[in-house]
Amino acid sequence: MSAAKIMNQRTQQTFDDEEVPDGLPASRLFGQGITYTYDDVIFHPGHIDFGAHEVILATHLTKKIKLTSPVVSSPMDTVTEANMAIIMATLGGIGFVHYNMSLEQQVEAVKSVKQQPAGFEANPIILSPKQELKQIQDIQGSSGFRNACVTDSGAVGGKLLAIATPKGLHRVEGQSASDLGNVITAYQSHINDRSAPTASEATSPEEVQLIMAKHQIEILPFVDQSGNLVKVAYKQIVPPSLDSKGRYLVGAAVGTRQEDRTRVDELRKQADVDVVILDSSQGDSIYQIEMLQHLKQAHPGLQVIAGNVVTGAQARRLIAAGADALRVGMGSGSICTTQEVCAVGRGQATAVYHVGRVARAAGVPIIADGGVQNSGHIVKALALGASTVMCGSMFAGTTEAPGEYFTSNGTRVKKYRGMGSLEAMQKGSESRYYGDTQNIKIAQGVSGTVKDKGSIR
Repeated sequence: MSAAKIMNQRTQQTFDDEEVPDGLPASRLFGQGITYTYDDVIFHPGHIDFGAHEVILATHLTKKIKLTSPVVSSPMDTVTEANMAIIMATLGGIGFVHYNMSLEQQVEAVKSVKQQPAGFEANPIILSPKQELKQIQDIQGSSGFRNACVTDSGAVGGKLLAIATPKGLHRVEGQSASDLGNVITAYQSHINDRSAPTASEATSPEEVQLIMAKHQIEILPFVDQSGNLVKVAYKQIVPPSLDSKGRYLVGAAVGTRQEDRTRVDELRKQADVDVVILDSSQGDSIYQIEMLQHLKQAHPGLQVIAGNVVTGAQARRLIAAGADALRVGMGSGSICTTQEVCAVGRGQATAVYHVGRVARAAGVPIIADGGVQNSGHIVKALALGASTVMCGSMFAGTTEAPGEYFTSNGTRVKKYRGMGSLEAMQKGSESRYYGDTQNIKIAQGVSGTVKDKGSIR
């Protein structure tokens, strides 16, 4: 027998005798006492016996609130105010309005969401016939709009002249006409199908969606008897997040101070907020437990999210105090420095897994908060036990995020900062980090800018 054949037999015997694990189950991986971030783990593919169209993303935000999309926006002052909360609800998620503002401002923001008619654009893009084609193309590139109404005044209330679409604008690109008005006159068929429908106040929400589906359009103008534009309906990608009265769902962040009890009272009484999140970098505290117990007694119908936590022991205490959901993460955000400054926290993948095990046994949903930089991280968070995923940096810099765009080194950007940054603390967020009673402020976050990302939609 040749030496090569003997070697092959021994090699085969080695593989036959040894039990080599082909990957690790989560219980073994996360039971080693080692902390892992999302980038430290990867999932093995399995066998697929269903189509992508059969995947259902509906989930619970809290014990009683259900969403059709498992993504929510963070209560950061450069991420979520009224516009962000509205777009999140239209896409089946929910936005949490930050509280780094006065009580009156937060109440008005929540009221704006509740008062926005479901199914209609909050800030529709309306073009004027006097605008040059180049200018419209720039607006299209910056805002990401696909369809826009053209009125004689360039605003809602003006006479509807046309519907501009990317396809139509592309067809007339390079034509001699310099402004949209001349294009509409000379190339009407390219900008607006003459048979494109409109709707009136008598059109039901169901009819609106059927009309858009039939005509394969993404917006439907509502006009009055004189042909003036009243409002603009949009094509629904997924069922929106609505309350029992057909209004958009919206959440708000609050602290754990005495004055925050009054803040919640007013948010409920004046704005009918659906859910509040106790916003603290370290949620396992006597302050949060007392606030949680107070709110559950004072507002029995209000859903309350507690956190942030990263261990099973922390989760058990807040669940016992009455939490309707838990927010998981500490120091894992892209602009958070809690782990470096305070030496506390946990890798986000490990935190989600361990808190998820405890919360799931108690029937309490968890929100994975922080460390999400791409869609793969969202998948990992959900697979490891999160019911929803909270995003901050992914939504910063979008059209719907608070703040004005400005140019930095030739790039169009918006501000983005951690709520533990000195800049945010000076505006009022220090209570989130138990720093409002200290003379010296210790930053647990940084400030920066993010590139313009266009609209979330």
